Amino acid sequence: MTTPPRPAPPAAPAPPPRPARTASPRTARAINDRIALELLVEHGPLTAGRLKELTGLSRPSVADLLRRLADDGLVRIVGQAGEARRGPNARLYGLVADRAHVAAVDLRADGASFALADLAGGTAGGAEIPVGDGADGADAGDGGGDPVERTVTALRDALGENGVTTLHTVAVGAPGMIDPATGALGRGTTLPAWHARVPAAIRERLGAPVVLENEVNLAGIAEHRLGAARGRDTFVLLWLGHGVGAAVILDGALRRGASGGTGEVGFLPVPGTAGLPSATVCDGGFHSLAGAEAVCALARGHGLRPPRYASAHGVHAAEAVVRAAVAGEAGAGAEAFLDALAERVAVGAAAVASVLDPGCVVLGGEVGRAGGQPLAERVAGRLAGMSPLATEVLCGTVEGSPVLGGGLVTALDAARRELFTPR
Repeated sequence: MTTPPRPAPPAAPAPPPRPARTASPRTARAINDRIALELLVEHGPLTAGRLKELTGLSRPSVADLLRRLADDGLVRIVGQAGEARRGPNARLYGLVADRAHVAAVDLRADGASFALADLAGGTAGGAEIPVGDGADGADAGDGGGDPVERTVTALRDALGENGVTTLHTVAVGAPGMIDPATGALGRGTTLPAWHARVPAAIRERLGAPVVLENEVNLAGIAEHRLGAARGRDTFVLLWLGHGVGAAVILDGALRRGASGGTGEVGFLPVPGTAGLPSATVCDGGFHSLAGAEAVCALARGHGLRPPRYASAHGVHAAEAVVRAAVAGEAGAGAEAFLDALAERVAVGAAAVASVLDPGCVVLGGEVGRAGGQPLAERVAGRLAGMSPLATEVLCGTVEGSPVLGGGLVTALDAARRELFTPR
């Protein structure tokens, strides 16, 4: 006897449709407030009418928004848009720049430098602090004394001179890897010991939060937000200075890696060197092709000894000879020297391009900036012959110190995230 098929169980009732999620009035106000504040940062003072155009809000909503921001001490009337216009819409509303101040510090082997900025990004002072040649930077001469003490004291004095009582955030850039788990500077064999003591001294003496970042990463942030790579989501900054390094920006985000070592291309094994790098020494890696000492040796091999190069040392010598070669002031071997240097830089750029395919490489650091567009064009030509991946090569365009510029961007981002977000 055949068993009749069991009837299928009744279908479960469909779940009721979820109601569409909409922002609460408070959340919507917070979003609109932040948008308005960011527009004031980007454009400077604006009228209520212009804010209405840029935000798409109604006139009453803009009026309420400006009233809230004024009550919070973030916005104030700073003038009028024109003599022929009167009334509320003619008033110019600007960010209260002195609501907060930030600082950036650049730690180098031969000293430190810093810059101050207000909440609107306006500069508010800075200084350079040379240090001596001792193992911990505390030798005689103009750079004598504990470099940590001298750096913190100079920063505190600059605050007083500019009428600044507190710092919201300080971004410190230093050579070496930053441990992503602890935020501490990894101890490198070639780094001055005093570097690691600066962040804690700033926190303790000035009472300011400190963000520690690799110096090349800060330079990459500066080129991304302010310089040659502005508007690009993906690129690599190739740093050519005392040593070599890279800042990697992918999909709009800085990439640091599992141990903070993304971009340590000085250790990259490349052809053309006498050996291979080790876990502690980058000699034999890309550093041996494009670091400052290698650039100086390459220049001497081409007979380049301009006067200012002869009296300079280290990275300053490399920068000077490249600048002289580009300007046509270095003698008959200048063109051949620049071609040979471009060949070396292209080796590192090709390795980076083959792994990351960034589409764009920006040449930074003292040597990269000194080479400018002439060096970038030479590197692009050689790179095109080495790699099947289309990669544009640009020279860095950030004015002043890219490390300090990226540090101020980083510190201002932290300050604005807090102050532009209602509690």
